[in-house]
Amino acid sequence: MDMRSRLNAALKTAMKEKDSERLTTLRLINAAIKDREIASRGEGEEVVVSDDDVLGILGKMVKQRQESAKAFEEGARLELAEKERAEIAVIEEFLPRQLNEEEVAKAVEEAISETGAESIRDMGKVMGVLKAKYTGQMDFGAAGPLVKAKLGV
Repeated sequence: MDMRSRLNAALKTAMKEKDSERLTTLRLINAAIKDREIASRGEGEEVVVSDDDVLGILGKMVKQRQESAKAFEEGARLELAEKERAEIAVIEEFLPRQLNEEEVAKAVEEAISETGAESIRDMGKVMGVLKAKYTGQMDFGAAGPLVKAKLGV
């Protein structure tokens, strides 16, 4: 089952169960996907959003909510931070399992050997391989410094 079908099925279930918090989050996900479709229409492209695109959108949404929750905690707005964390939990149901630090390090090693990367100039190739294989499973912001360290910068 593709991502859109899974999301729509979860949306229908949330409606039937009258789970308003989950329903709100699922609607936010659908809105973000529709925004991407509309943006690609404006660029004259085909209007199909792939599962990889959806994974990218979901990853971005999780990161935004983590930053918001942190800001709310620092501002002593714990109820809002909890709301953000609840949204993260719903979004993460649709993401593949996140790789741990050891698995990320191994993936970086494999990508470097696969591309034959030798210097920082090859970092883009390595990151491209990682993004192709591990979209939604890895925080690329954390993987970037690891790639730099492995390439000797």
